[in-house]
Amino acid sequence: MAQLVEDWYKQMPLITRSYLTLSVLTTVGCALDVISPYHIYLNSEKVIRHFQYWRLFTNFFYFGKLDLDFLFHMFFLARYCKLLEETSFRGRTADFFYMLFFGGTLLTGVVLLGGMFQLVSESLARILFLSNSLTFMMVYVWSKRNPHVHMSFLGLFTFTAPYLPWVLLGFSIIVGSSPWVDLLGMLAGHAYYFLEDVYPLMTGRHFLKTPAFVKALFPEDTVVVPRPANDRWAVGVDGDRREDAQRAF
Repeated sequence: MAQLVEDWYKQMPLITRSYLTLSVLTTVGCALDVISPYHIYLNSEKVIRHFQYWRLFTNFFYFGKLDLDFLFHMFFLARYCKLLEETSFRGRTADFFYMLFFGGTLLTGVVLLGGMFQLVSESLARILFLSNSLTFMMVYVWSKRNPHVHMSFLGLFTFTAPYLPWVLLGFSIIVGSSPWVDLLGMLAGHAYYFLEDVYPLMTGRHFLKTPAFVKALFPEDTVVVPRPANDRWAVGVDGDRREDAQRAF
């Protein structure tokens, strides 16, 4: 059993393995009081006035208590982060890293700037960690890039992948969780999907081009996955993705 887990872990692509490892270590460290959540949560005042810039990153690695909800999010992180990195981002580690950087930056900006608007300030002020939102962003991007994959939710009903974020949002509301976390992830995911997959087709311009210094961090990227030229909704989807993608739950 231990060997199977070790093999599964080693077979993960770089970004997925790194993010999963940091998330588990951070969450377990907080549970064991090795790390205090109060030292890593997102706080604009401490970032700006006390120069605690690490909070801009560490808040993405804490997933709360070690309970069923934690396991649920680790499953989604390991699954959809891995699926994205192995399919549409195969051989494009730098681009995948830049997608997460874009999503994290957008989420942080929305939470910090959204506090200035009375309508949403109270709800956004309660969001201290953006880890769940970033995971939800990956689920959203994967679902938009796999429109024909059929899925089943707890064996109760079936649907196609683009409805997965909405099903999960509805489930969060049913169990009493705040919908803002999921909505933020959907916002970041849709922003990336539009700018990366839709906007270039509309204008011929690629707004989210990965900077050269980011590509220099991942020199092992040698395989380029071509974009389908005549499939509007399959941009960024390589030919074998639908074979690799499996039904969730």
